[in-house]
Amino acid sequence: MAQRIDFTLKVQDGKARLGVINTPRGAIRTPAFMPVGTAGTVKAMMPESVAATGADILLGNTYHLMLRPTAERIDRLGGLHRFMNWDKPILTDSGGFQVMSLSELRKLTEEGVTFRSHIDGSRHKLTPERSMEIQKLLDSDIVMCFDECPALPATDDQVAKSMRLSMRWAQRSRDAFGDRPGYALFGIQQGGVTQELREESAEALKGIGFDGYAIGGLAVGEGQEAMFGVLDYAPDMLPQDRPRYLMGVGKPDDIVGAVKRGVDMMDCVLPSRSGRTGQAWTRRGQVNIKNARHQDDPRPLDEHCTCPACQNYSRAYLHHVFRAQEMISGMLLTWHNLHYYQELMQGMRDAIGAGTFAQFEAEFHAAREMGDIERL
Repeated sequence: MAQRIDFTLKVQDGKARLGVINTPRGAIRTPAFMPVGTAGTVKAMMPESVAATGADILLGNTYHLMLRPTAERIDRLGGLHRFMNWDKPILTDSGGFQVMSLSELRKLTEEGVTFRSHIDGSRHKLTPERSMEIQKLLDSDIVMCFDECPALPATDDQVAKSMRLSMRWAQRSRDAFGDRPGYALFGIQQGGVTQELREESAEALKGIGFDGYAIGGLAVGEGQEAMFGVLDYAPDMLPQDRPRYLMGVGKPDDIVGAVKRGVDMMDCVLPSRSGRTGQAWTRRGQVNIKNARHQDDPRPLDEHCTCPACQNYSRAYLHHVFRAQEMISGMLLTWHNLHYYQELMQGMRDAIGAGTFAQFEAEFHAAREMGDIERL
């Protein structure tokens, strides 16, 4: 994999950006939404089905894969792409967020984090160097530097202390990653909702130098208004010629708002998790397929959608298989949700390219304000 990963910014419409990340395993069209394959699979989906929705890249999870089946086992079996039968790019997160949110008896030091697995209680240690090693064993195309994610709410002093630790870990991640043609390392901006801390973090990351830059520490309960408040300035602090990745976002209106503010990449478990719980995302909001009003409804979820769930099955059928707890329910609704998300991304890419993003945004919100599609 001698080719380097590079980003081309093609068009800018306001702050919204149209671009492409070229990698040895294929191009990633931006703005891009990355379906989440936490444990080496996008839940309820075959890899070829995920590709059919239009996804150019998946996200894998360092924390989960290091615990089970282990990065060393995946490496022996040919790397994560071969292991999960996905030949397009993969981004792996560093494990920092999951250590904070899932692990037990977490102990933080300057060196790293020791914790007990939420699966079996086994003891593990994760450092910037170990995170880089794991992601190299997985053969991730885009590697995230190891950061510390403070639990919220937190004081400004706590956020500042955490951010500065993450910046020291970013330097150690950069040093451990080394020079790997064909692979990219992204730094992660922290600083909570404080502009001065975000600026300090961005300057530290730019001083180290990364192939791309993520905006971390958002979508963790602060609310959309506060998140957009940070996004009004945070992306502008990062280099124009590198991709910008907003981690863990989100709902469709979060995504449109983030792209409007200059974000290039996003990921979220929401489309697949919603599919497994009977929720379908559509251009006019959510459909709750559990509701009894659907049991005799012959219509599709959305008559304008071309996904298999909408083309081949009625709401009545989807209601029935969800109520009967059949596996096909989660499969069809997840496919629909991922298809909708990728259709949304393509719509934004087309609009940015045509210089009509403001019109796209207005029509997006107008359609949703028309009301719940299931009542139409």
